[in-house]
Amino acid sequence: MTGPSASRAAYLAELTGLLWPTPARTVRGPGPGPGYLLVPSAADPRMVLPYGSRRAAAAAVLGFNKDRSPGTRLRSQLLAYALRCGLGRLALRDRLTVLPEPGGTTIEDALTDALGRPVVAALHVGPARANRKPVLQLLTPAGRTVGFAKLGASPLTARLVRAETAALRRLAAAELRAVRVPRVLHEGTWQGAPLLVQEALPVWRRRGALGPARLAAAMAEVARATGTRTEELAEGAAATLADGVAALPVRPERTALLAALDRLRDRAAGAKLPMGAWHGDWTRWNMAPLRDELLVWDWERFTDGVPVGFDALHHHLQDAVSTAGRDPAAAAHGLLAAAPGLLARMDVPAPARHPVTALYLIELATRYLEDRQAEAGSPLGHVDRWLLPALSRHLSGD
Repeated sequence: MTGPSASRAAYLAELTGLLWPTPARTVRGPGPGPGYLLVPSAADPRMVLPYGSRRAAAAAVLGFNKDRSPGTRLRSQLLAYALRCGLGRLALRDRLTVLPEPGGTTIEDALTDALGRPVVAALHVGPARANRKPVLQLLTPAGRTVGFAKLGASPLTARLVRAETAALRRLAAAELRAVRVPRVLHEGTWQGAPLLVQEALPVWRRRGALGPARLAAAMAEVARATGTRTEELAEGAAATLADGVAALPVRPERTALLAALDRLRDRAAGAKLPMGAWHGDWTRWNMAPLRDELLVWDWERFTDGVPVGFDALHHHLQDAVSTAGRDPAAAAHGLLAAAPGLLARMDVPAPARHPVTALYLIELATRYLEDRQAEAGSPLGHVDRWLLPALSRHLSGD
């Protein structure tokens, strides 16, 4: 078996030793220890649900799919109903059982101690990406979500988990009003991997409208969270990005990005750019608009000292690719047409909008290359197929 299903099955097999280390053992099938349902199957595990609590399993299903397509939500609601009634465990035959041994500790034991209350864990197994990491939804046996735990299981994800922990602590002191950020509940390590436990934001509350103006205002608040300033392109953003591109392995994409930076500096070296902070991955699935605040999570890419407007450009591009399902190359070219209006809502001055758009495309391409997303199996990692053509078109003025 090959493809995404095989990738998920292999990834889950890798995680068992991290989440339930020796002397505990994991076996496929029912047993006397804590059990998990593999949904939809062991061959294609997309969700790992706690077997012992019907309510927790049902709540986890709804939590994983709360912002997906209408068809996916309907299927999730039907599965959650079946789990609550006890029928799901009859239909879902594939299970993973943890067999604890005296003196052993599992991830659930550690998280129960950290939070000071009994919790069970559910796991979503996502597609292959370089930044894929175990994210555990922590629930009470009664089915209430109390937090999310992230483990840095690789050098890249370890760096991201540490970065998110630091970001959440910085943002907690920023006195944000339009945006609500999760609180850190626990910071530590598990089996040598950095561990972050953050609160569950109240996504179950009644939703509010999220128009372009409200979204831009929330992004502007984050941009100001650590202070803002104005810099000339050649002195600030371009120099910082050039260092990142130069650190990439020698390959054609690196050469193209360095050439793009040279062209940009020749054209707009004296352009004055408003600089601030950005979330780094502000997407539809990383937020929930309530009537009185915007819940935003996944802050592992939070950075300051970047041009204001990066979040608006990123949200638009990712929405086109992942939500609307547009071809990535078409979406990237579409961003060029939308960028002036998006940046105007963020109060980016007109002379700065062209260089800010170019810098964002260079930033995103550098990220994908640095993270080795193509090697990890992500189609978007092939930046020469979609980001670099759009960048070349932008710099040529076409």
